[in-house]
Amino acid sequence: MIRPSVLLLLLFLSSACMKAQEWKPLFNGKDLNDWYVKIHRHPVGDNFGNTFRAEDGMIKVRYDQYGDFNEQYGHLYYKQPFSSYHLKLEYRFTGEWEKTAPSYTILNSGVMYHSQDPRTMPAEQDWPISVEMQFLAGLGDGQPRPTGNMCSPGTHIVYKGKLDTRHCINSSSKTYGKDEWVKAELIVYGDSLITHVINGDTVLQYSKPQIGGPVVNNFDPKQKPDGKVLSSGFIALQSEGQPIDFRNIMIKEL
Repeated sequence: MIRPSVLLLLLFLSSACMKAQEWKPLFNGKDLNDWYVKIHRHPVGDNFGNTFRAEDGMIKVRYDQYGDFNEQYGHLYYKQPFSSYHLKLEYRFTGEWEKTAPSYTILNSGVMYHSQDPRTMPAEQDWPISVEMQFLAGLGDGQPRPTGNMCSPGTHIVYKGKLDTRHCINSSSKTYGKDEWVKAELIVYGDSLITHVINGDTVLQYSKPQIGGPVVNNFDPKQKPDGKVLSSGFIALQSEGQPIDFRNIMIKEL
């Protein structure tokens, strides 16, 4: 016979397990109240040029109020950090690329994870110390341009069993076009295995994200202890010169 105290513990653990496995929307479809904005050259909380907008049940990234882009790369952070989780969302590139942005930003965006807290970033810090699941679309030139790649501002990862210090590693995904909705999934197990999934296909895996390397500028040195393994951090949607829409942003903690 199971004692009442043991039964209550089992019920609690079962309830906690079920709760941890539930999908939760990160975006409520109406506003950005659960998110922090951080745009290069501006303090956290300043949504310069109304860059990030909640419209039509989507998060939209736009630059029609910018003038000169002036390297004002932006990131929209969900309000709390996560460690082990399954993130899924849909994105599509749309509109006209901001012509004063660097050319590499054409049909280019992404989602950052294990990011530093945006409130630790000086106004002049250009990129968060983080790992990125990069999104790209084909340029219409017939050349392959995979999406769901890995980029690493201020970080490194272990790829195929070795520390890999390249800034970006391409995935094995197909090339998708502008104005095409793409389903992206990011499966993160703390500081262990990371998996990128595009339209249901596993396209990249690596492990042990850690602080190190260049790309990030004008950061607070206390925030960049090179060699520190990253097991948790913030999730952020990116703006870097190309209009993009995000929808159906969901997370399930693992």
